[in-house]
Amino acid sequence: METNLYQFDEDFRNTLTTVDAQGKRVWIYPKKPAGYLHRWRVAVSVFLLALLLIGPFITVHNRPLLLLNVFERKFILFGQVFWPQDFFLLAMILITAFVFITLFTVAFGRLWCGWACPQTLFMEMVFRKIEYWIEGDANDQRKLQQAAWNASKILRKTFKQLAFLVVACIIAHTVMAYIIGGRQVLALVSQPPATHLPGFIGLAAFTLIFYAVFAHFREQACTVVCPYGRLQSVLLVKTSIVVAYNWLRGEPRGQLQKNKVASNTGDCIDCRLCVHVCPTGIDIRNGTQLECINCTACIDACDEVMRKINKPKRLIGYASNQAIENGTQKIMTPRLAGYAVVLTALLGMLGFLIFTQQDVEITALKAPGTLYAKTDDGQIANLYHIELTNKTTQDMPLELRIEQPPGASLTKISTGQLTVPKEAMMKELFLIKLPEDNITATKMVITVGAYYEGRRIAHSKINFVGPLKMHR
Repeated sequence: METNLYQFDEDFRNTLTTVDAQGKRVWIYPKKPAGYLHRWRVAVSVFLLALLLIGPFITVHNRPLLLLNVFERKFILFGQVFWPQDFFLLAMILITAFVFITLFTVAFGRLWCGWACPQTLFMEMVFRKIEYWIEGDANDQRKLQQAAWNASKILRKTFKQLAFLVVACIIAHTVMAYIIGGRQVLALVSQPPATHLPGFIGLAAFTLIFYAVFAHFREQACTVVCPYGRLQSVLLVKTSIVVAYNWLRGEPRGQLQKNKVASNTGDCIDCRLCVHVCPTGIDIRNGTQLECINCTACIDACDEVMRKINKPKRLIGYASNQAIENGTQKIMTPRLAGYAVVLTALLGMLGFLIFTQQDVEITALKAPGTLYAKTDDGQIANLYHIELTNKTTQDMPLELRIEQPPGASLTKISTGQLTVPKEAMMKELFLIKLPEDNITATKMVITVGAYYEGRRIAHSKINFVGPLKMHR
């Protein structure tokens, strides 16, 4: 008997709840969630979704709060502009984010997925709510799906899909706004599609992708595609706080008979409500699983049952394996402390790099195919492509000066003032000359400074090549 029970309990590890034995999709009809934690999740979701939707239109110093313009290779995070020259900063941000996710997962499991992930927010708090509103609760949805096609079914199914398509369109416009900017998206939607055909095609493609994800792919985005679900399996430890079933208190399970539970059984009455409300279709009583997104629906369902049978709540709740076994919860462990130290060091380094970043950057490269030339007045000249990046929100008339070594001069090849447009890059040809007597090596370092209204705002070191005979 014990062998059969063990085999039954462990069988879930070999299958996906959303796929049957023949490999076909099993559609999940979760029961409508309700309860204390669900109300908190609704409040948090409303706040996060509102922030997500208005985010492209929030500005910091006349810059978007967040912009990920991969087409122009321009990125803005919290009002700070990052260009391709700042790729190392973006790499640092990604490394810091990864360490933070690691630390957060070790401590609190997949809490992000259930409370803040956009996939969960839109799926459970928008699309699923629309489905409940139009088709009813889980049993009503099953009956509607199995019913013959009639006017009522066609009307409800069509209305639901149209509602899904409208929401997907809103999400697509929001994502596009994070890529090209909120004002640009407003310009796209206010003009005929032919005027901005590439942008229109992009919005249509995004809309269809999000519609397919939320209307058809649904929970499989979390259980099959999302890499974070796989990542947590190697990060979770016995002290990680996750949505867990207290097996010491709940087992052995016993059926409720005549409003009473047998005295020789645990608190779990095997009502399976925790399974019925799960949006990924798992049984949390089997233990922590890859598919669990910590949405807390099973906690609320179980608490309601415990209340009805006069048992303490939180038979299912936020707890660690260690807390269930030993009755003590220890969050800070050597492993977690190590992650915290690394994260603190990365945050300090990242903060220093960001706050010491220059508003204008200079990049100088020798003109292709050139070495050096000797001028009529006996000076050695090098030709450079100097690229200036203006990260500010205003045009900047600049003056370039040679700061070191003495005697060097810099001449702009083209005529006109050197004005770098706001949030843009410009490249100009410059001739740098140095008296032959001042050359002390075949390769010297020259310091070029950029001045705005008489104040130096950036500088760069440039390699200057001289004749070999002057090498000392």
